[in-house]
Amino acid sequence: MRKMYMCPNHTKGKLFTFCGLDGCGKTTMMRRLIADLENDNQIFITKQPTDFVRNSEIFRTYMDMPDHDSFDYRALSLLCASDRVQHVNKMIVPAMKQGQLVLSDRYFYSCLANLRARGFDNDQWIYEIAESVVQPDIAFFFDVPVEMAVSRVRSRAAEKNRYIDIDLQYKLREEYLDICRTNGGVLIPTILSEEESYALVKQEVRKVLNNDEG
Repeated sequence: MRKMYMCPNHTKGKLFTFCGLDGCGKTTMMRRLIADLENDNQIFITKQPTDFVRNSEIFRTYMDMPDHDSFDYRALSLLCASDRVQHVNKMIVPAMKQGQLVLSDRYFYSCLANLRARGFDNDQWIYEIAESVVQPDIAFFFDVPVEMAVSRVRSRAAEKNRYIDIDLQYKLREEYLDICRTNGGVLIPTILSEEESYALVKQEVRKVLNNDEG
């Protein structure tokens, strides 16, 4: 796997990204971090892909249905990638220029993980597009066994009957681990207790913020 080269952050703000399987605990970690930071910092909370993509027919088909034959996954990946470029450069970067701390639920790494997990290992276009988005100050990757992640998703009332491709989840987990290693991400095992996992997140964020103050 190639490393993804992105633009360095030259703003006065910071970008923290949160990636991993559905049910990996990233939303919980984000919520804890927001509660700790919001009194002393301006925070911009966002997610990728944006609702423009999430509400599209092609996205909903891949999320909700086992039969995807009517769509080419590469088309969805290109849609998500372009949405991410627009979102980063027109929403995230302007917020960072104002000195805000940006917390993003998923980032460009998720696009790469999904593409590779579906067999498009040799696609190079995604690396070229990545060069036009800003590099996170911390890229968190939350890791948990697939069975635990699926159980957490199923425990949500609104998602107890949601279609989940289990085989794909195993592939995605391996891709996220590989992407984290290759791109200098911070791996947080959420099989630990919530307090233990969050302590690791908080420690990494404090390093970045304290270094900036110094």
